[in-house]
Amino acid sequence: MRIAYVSVDPGIPVFGTKGASVHVQEVVRDLLARGHEVEVFATRIGSDVPVDLADLAVHHVRVAKTDDAAARERAQAEASASIAAKVTAWEPDLVYERYSLFSTVLADVVAATAAVGVLEVNAPLVEEQARHRDLVDADAAWAALARQVAAASATVCVSDLVRDWVRAHTTAGRVHTVPNGVSTTRIRPAAEAAGDPVVTFVGTLKPWHGVDVLVDALARARAPWRLRVIGDGPQCEALTEQARALGVEVDFRGAVAPAEIPDHLAGSAIGVAPYPATAAETDQYFSPLKIYEYLAAGLPVVASRVGQV
Repeated sequence: MRIAYVSVDPGIPVFGTKGASVHVQEVVRDLLARGHEVEVFATRIGSDVPVDLADLAVHHVRVAKTDDAAARERAQAEASASIAAKVTAWEPDLVYERYSLFSTVLADVVAATAAVGVLEVNAPLVEEQARHRDLVDADAAWAALARQVAAASATVCVSDLVRDWVRAHTTAGRVHTVPNGVSTTRIRPAAEAAGDPVVTFVGTLKPWHGVDVLVDALARARAPWRLRVIGDGPQCEALTEQARALGVEVDFRGAVAPAEIPDHLAGSAIGVAPYPATAAETDQYFSPLKIYEYLAAGLPVVASRVGQV
């Protein structure tokens, strides 16, 4: 089967180190392993290309950069139209699209060809964009979502909360919950390191991941343990300063290529996901890839009791 994997989100590089990029790669790997012909159509490529995907055909359509929110939204819609034309010309049997704002690639290709479509929804992006960034043309964003869901043979959502959000804002489509997962051949259990137990966090260093709580807990600990942080992000400098001010040593590993995650997890005793509480339960809609990576590594997991975690 010829499968076009589509991602119009300029914030997600195909070959990156954050969880969304890892998920893109794992889906593509699984499709290739099943014998399908896969080509990727995306607005951001990235440079951390794993060896096993070095020969993957990737079609790059850039989104014009601008500080004007309205112009940025139009640029995303234009990139969607360009990708739809390229995918249509390739004549796939199936379009698998990671949902992004203002994209109607799946709907456009299904309307123009005999292809079927699968839409993957990872977050309530319209409301997320309106709350945390800038959303100018909300009507166009909602209309794009409705078109995509109506055209898809199946819409798969990472959690029940995301599924319910899609159902609440669309009137047609077959919408299901399929949580995230990881490759158990890429990540395998490893022996725990000798000495004080190693507590490990994997992820982007942003406020809603709660890594500051781990640093504080290390400073308050009555029994010795070590903290390992795998990842980078906007909170890295603040977390480093927090550790210095509290007089504790944290093993900050920085951003790590997906292929190197198993080596960095090795020796850990516990995997952690300390998500802070939020005012609304609907904010905890995610299906954290890190938890599945910890489980694949054979680690016990300590996580906040939020959402579906």
